[in-house]
Amino acid sequence: MDERLQKQLAFALEIDKEKGIFRQTHLAGHGRNENDAEHAWHMAIMAYLLREYANEDVDIAHVMLMCLIHDVVEIDAGDTYAYDAEGIKTQAAREEAAKQRIFGLLPEDQASELMALFEEFEAYKTPESRFAHAMDNVQPLMLNAANGGGDWAEHGVSAEQVYGRQRKTALGSQRLFDEVVDPVIKDHIARGNIRP
Repeated sequence: MDERLQKQLAFALEIDKEKGIFRQTHLAGHGRNENDAEHAWHMAIMAYLLREYANEDVDIAHVMLMCLIHDVVEIDAGDTYAYDAEGIKTQAAREEAAKQRIFGLLPEDQASELMALFEEFEAYKTPESRFAHAMDNVQPLMLNAANGGGDWAEHGVSAEQVYGRQRKTALGSQRLFDEVVDPVIKDHIARGNIRP
């Protein structure tokens, strides 16, 4: 086996560890916590299905790949809960080190390609990255709503925190923000699951 194929297979095996990184979000129907791989897969399918609601034309294959690789770094960096102010302070440094190590397992051309894709996602500057982020926000919101808002209630999350994160959804899809996100947040504030 040549070195290139060995590196590609080593990376493929390494990312299997993403299945063991559990998030705060639970599966629909009050199931167990979802893992990062499930989250990424769900986002990618949602991106394909909901692409017509992107604010701008997007290369959907590009968005889907971005969705699939955006949390690979959490194999080393761990999942940082969206509303964990302390964890967020060190998140970028942890993810940068993880990006270098994990994507560095690949042949140089593919390592550079996936690192650039990860950086594009983080930067929010392209239509594709903004739409991928919308999926990253809508997917857990949808699961949390399907669980009666339990994750928000359990963590004592405020409306300011949820809106602070979800306003960025509108950068990728104003329609999803207006027709899905905002009504869900308002409903769960009214129910007492999100603090006013």
